[in-house]
Amino acid sequence: MSQSIAPVLEEKQTDTSPTLTFEEYRVYQSNDDVQYELYKGKLIPMATASALHTSICEYLVYKLQRYLAEHNLDLVVKTSVGVRTEDATSCIPDVLVCTQSLWEQILAKPGSGILDLGETPLLVVEVVSEDRRADYIIKRAQYELANVPEYCIVDPKFGKQKIRILAFIEGEDGYTHTDFFPGEEIVSVVFPDLVLLVDEILNPPLVEELVKAEQAQLQEFQQQVAIERQRTQQLEQEAVIERQ
Repeated sequence: MSQSIAPVLEEKQTDTSPTLTFEEYRVYQSNDDVQYELYKGKLIPMATASALHTSICEYLVYKLQRYLAEHNLDLVVKTSVGVRTEDATSCIPDVLVCTQSLWEQILAKPGSGILDLGETPLLVVEVVSEDRRADYIIKRAQYELANVPEYCIVDPKFGKQKIRILAFIEGEDGYTHTDFFPGEEIVSVVFPDLVLLVDEILNPPLVEELVKAEQAQLQEFQQQVAIERQRTQQLEQEAVIERQ
């Protein structure tokens, strides 16, 4: 994640910051170009993401979009979209997947793009920043409370690199987690056919290079189709001449 949703004020300190309702937060406009999450009515600023953080998110969006397209699923992949988890609490995961119809409902609402209570995404992803407790404890509790089917934590910190998948397993009351380490392939509960390598997620290739490679393959395929079409037309013409 870009920054913790955990409270940044100690109880013994005097908290003079304003307390917002969820509806006030939905239409809140900051004057400092900072994005805020909401925790129990308090605005929590989000720090600017690192370059690696940004690359990981872009790569995951790229892979998820292609997976959804290949399987013809009416789902969308979004970033910077909030998820309301309690009455006055709203997280902003780095990446989320929700239904297309749900996203269209969000588009029709005024204010910030936030999934309200009952508007549950299928998957949320957080990339761990300096505040590790926020992703492993605070946000785990929030997404579990909101009944998000799958919560993925990407931890790129050297010496602690791993990807944790938290999901609701039949027979369990809350999240059950599985850790995947470098050299392994993650197994998604919501998207079991999704193939993602831990190494590529933690050290992702440039999406721009992946798109270039796709375009090169497409052009090569189109050229082969054109050659085959010309060959077919030539054979047909030769056959016509022979019959004459």
